[in-house]
Amino acid sequence: MSSVPKNKTELQKAITVAFDKILVDYSTIPAEFSREIGVVGNIKGTEISVSDTLAYLIGWGKLVLKWYILKSNNQPVDFPETGYKWNELGKLAQCFHLQYHDWPYVKLIDEFTLTIGNILVLIESLDNQKLYGEDWFEKYTLGKMIQFNTSSPMMNMRSKVRKFKKLNGIK
Repeated sequence: MSSVPKNKTELQKAITVAFDKILVDYSTIPAEFSREIGVVGNIKGTEISVSDTLAYLIGWGKLVLKWYILKSNNQPVDFPETGYKWNELGKLAQCFHLQYHDWPYVKLIDEFTLTIGNILVLIESLDNQKLYGEDWFEKYTLGKMIQFNTSSPMMNMRSKVRKFKKLNGIK
């Protein structure tokens, strides 16, 4: 499989593989480590917690679903999110961290699992034409927008989470 999905099957596989791998990492981190600062953040020079990485992935996954629902109902979409511009993604990440700050670690993992499951259900409901045959946002297809906000950040976060695990002696 190429690193960038080009059709429905490749997109499903990319998300599933990335999700399965990062879920293994999350499941090996004890809850007492989940709020410890030490993961490289999304804003240069910052550090976040493992729970914040989950909040980030949940936040983007839910945005993808929100975008799709709004566009499907011919409603306007504020990309990337109302009140944020594309050059303010660090602030948006902090918003996700705050939104899920009080959630227990196990609940974050459950929500992440549910969110990715909903995205996979959405993808399954669409054909290659809808996913990759037409521009959906500016010059990007829906499939590309989904990948940008699911499998790509999961792979990125996984390397950060694995580094955190190594630094903290978590097997």
